[in-house]
Amino acid sequence: MGKRIYGLITLISIFLAVLLSTSVVSAQSCDEIKCEDEGDQLSCIKQKKSCWEDKILQTQQSQVTLTNTISILSGQISIQQLQIQQTLAEIVQLEKEIGELSERIFGLDISLDRLSSILVKRVGEQYKRTQIDPIFLLFKGSSLNNFLSEYKYIKLAKKQTLNAMQRAESQRLLYDEQKSLKEEKQTQVETKKIQLVQQQARLQQQRADQQYLLSETKNNESRFQEELAKTLQELQAIQSIIAGQGNESEVGEITQGETIASIIAGPSACSTGTHLHFEVVKDNSHQNPTGYLSQTDIIWSNQPDDPFSFSGSWNWPVFDAARITQGYGMSWYARVIRAYGGSPHTGIDLVSKTNSDSRVRAVKSGTLFRGSVACGKGLLRYVRIKHKEGDINTYYLHINY
Repeated sequence: MGKRIYGLITLISIFLAVLLSTSVVSAQSCDEIKCEDEGDQLSCIKQKKSCWEDKILQTQQSQVTLTNTISILSGQISIQQLQIQQTLAEIVQLEKEIGELSERIFGLDISLDRLSSILVKRVGEQYKRTQIDPIFLLFKGSSLNNFLSEYKYIKLAKKQTLNAMQRAESQRLLYDEQKSLKEEKQTQVETKKIQLVQQQARLQQQRADQQYLLSETKNNESRFQEELAKTLQELQAIQSIIAGQGNESEVGEITQGETIASIIAGPSACSTGTHLHFEVVKDNSHQNPTGYLSQTDIIWSNQPDDPFSFSGSWNWPVFDAARITQGYGMSWYARVIRAYGGSPHTGIDLVSKTNSDSRVRAVKSGTLFRGSVACGKGLLRYVRIKHKEGDINTYYLHINY
């Protein structure tokens, strides 16, 4: 029995070793594809991109870990670098084609000029000959044979003139076609150059994402998992609140700008630090708060995400507004850590500019509710305001009443 178990363990060990070695080969295979042949460079780049995309997909389908997340970011950086190489190669190819078209157009231009000169000359001669009456030729000629030869020559000259006209028209059409093609490719080059700038900016963003992830987690798996777990718990809590499953009590009518709560200082249930999570929900659907809050002077603490703008008319939910710590949608946490179960961040996180004024106020008048819901190992407190217009509710999380 012991030998059988030992043999089974040995087989499993061999299987795992083969599996791991296959995984390593698979991981290395994308970098092993060399794109040195200039003639087949674009095709090779596309093959490498496809290889990295398959590798990222496989990693995304596996467990969310710090190692896997870093691997995905590395793959995305590799794809972006390849995309830049592809765009550069396409620009070089287009510029080469433009050069060839320029030479062809120059040749056609000369040919067209020559044909035009010949045509003008032939048309002039043809005009003179067509003015001669055939009867005059008959009497002018010394014989019937001379008359027939002269008349045949006039017909031949007319035919040659017609051929010259057709060649000139054909050359003109070809010239116009080549010129139009050249202009089209020049437009493509300009578009590719704009794409290149965007791709280079995206590459810088991806590298910043990776560095920020390493600095935030200190390259520590347990810290990463703790951060991830809190975001998932917060998402579940928010979904419960929106679904009406929070433990709520009605307070009464409040007016716009009235103080309704205070932000909890430091970590709390499903929160890693001091912040107000502000949500706008219309017809049970999450809305982007940037379309409701008024424009103001913002301090941005949502790195490595970019700043964004506000276009509404509502008051801000904090006094001395505002310092933003996370935006709505696919924020860095959502797209890099794959927080919130891969879903977008459903509100915005903010505090007052100095972080010294913790008061929370109503953005609009309405009916105030106080509530709480289980989140992780604690109780997440929030307030909700049911506004009078548009079936809109606003939510204010991580607060004290």
